[in-house]
Amino acid sequence: MRKKQACIVVVDDQEEILFSAKMVLKKHFETILTTNNPKKIYAFLSENTVDVIMLDMNYRIGFEDGREGIHWLKEIVSHSPNTAIILMTAFGKIETAVEGIKIGAFDYVLKPWENEKLLQTVENALAESRRRQKKPVAFSSEKRYFIGTSPKIKQAYSVAEKVAKTDANVLILGENGTGKFVFAHYIHQNSLRKDNPFVHVDLGSLSENLFESELFGYAKGAFTDAKTDTAGRFETASGGTIFLDEIGNIPLHLQSKLLHVLQTKTVTRLGESKPRPLDVRIITATNIDIQSEVRKKNFREDLFYRINTMEILVPPLRERQGDILKMAEFLLQQTGEKYNNPKLEFDPHNLHWLEKYPWPGNIREMENKIERAVILSDQPKISVSQLDILDFNPTENSASEDNPLSEMEKSAIEKSLVKFSGNISKTAEELGLSRAALYRRMEKYDLKDKT
Repeated sequence: MRKKQACIVVVDDQEEILFSAKMVLKKHFETILTTNNPKKIYAFLSENTVDVIMLDMNYRIGFEDGREGIHWLKEIVSHSPNTAIILMTAFGKIETAVEGIKIGAFDYVLKPWENEKLLQTVENALAESRRRQKKPVAFSSEKRYFIGTSPKIKQAYSVAEKVAKTDANVLILGENGTGKFVFAHYIHQNSLRKDNPFVHVDLGSLSENLFESELFGYAKGAFTDAKTDTAGRFETASGGTIFLDEIGNIPLHLQSKLLHVLQTKTVTRLGESKPRPLDVRIITATNIDIQSEVRKKNFREDLFYRINTMEILVPPLRERQGDILKMAEFLLQQTGEKYNNPKLEFDPHNLHWLEKYPWPGNIREMENKIERAVILSDQPKISVSQLDILDFNPTENSASEDNPLSEMEKSAIEKSLVKFSGNISKTAEELGLSRAALYRRMEKYDLKDKT
């Protein structure tokens, strides 16, 4: 796997935390700098273009109120506004981290962390840093949205524009990698709430035991590590929008708790009895057939109707044939600028392969393949072989009545599994899917024996 060109700084007084973070991050990013002395931040910022700083909240024994972290957060924001800051905190100290987000931090992670969640947070922070630096990342701002001209995507954006001006709850449906986050952010940016927080919660990565405390908050003494009153994500999003991604993954026994919040427009922190009023826009998304889950009694019908006052279906890339080449050129321009090679072009003799390939991972897969090709390219033109899609035969695998699109997707997954000897992580990355989404497709196509 090719490392991303980025400089990540980790600041923590515990050597084991620094070592652990470096071990996780160095496999994915070119430059990882660590220090146990926050005063070295100034030197790092003056000597490097620092994209992301992971910042601990406490540095002296006996001082655990997070004030030091807040101080250094303000210093970084002042000296390097383009740097995205991730605060590191223990579970019982989330309230200070939330305060930090209001000051200018991008996000926070809990110690000890889950490696995959840490990597995703750093990836998101890096994208935000690139946006601030005006080194374009696909879909990073309104001017950089690629809408396209295919009827289905124009219809989806038309609905998004209309619903943005209201406070109606929105359910965004679509396969992994189609741009559901982009649509949620687009709605927020075109709403009257655009100057207030946009809070993204990946429910698929949220463990059941953290569900209530993370979303609803908790009172001091609610459980062993609850040492301060702490707001949850709903309260953090007050006045703005909360985007609940992968809502179809919520276990049935927790759905009633979420339903109560949506119905009453109040939230009650763990350990408290008095509900707090909420002023927040609700946008949700899922890549599963949620109506089927309702019929199977795996998803509450009343919650389903509560979240989809308005429903937007984001089409897969294979159903946007007229947009594929323009999308690829758009992403190539963005990625070329990002890596200081803006004159890169596609070899015109092979463009038909881009349109014939089924793109099972959708836009995320296309971004992944183009970025890798840009990094590896030493020529002015990107060949299709560099995009690694030549093992797909468009003649044998083209969609027809005898060979539907699902077969194209199945074929692409099979080829990738064989290519990586059944390695799920590498296959998912290749296709632009999450591990969970890949497992679901493998189960759907009965491909588990390929691993």
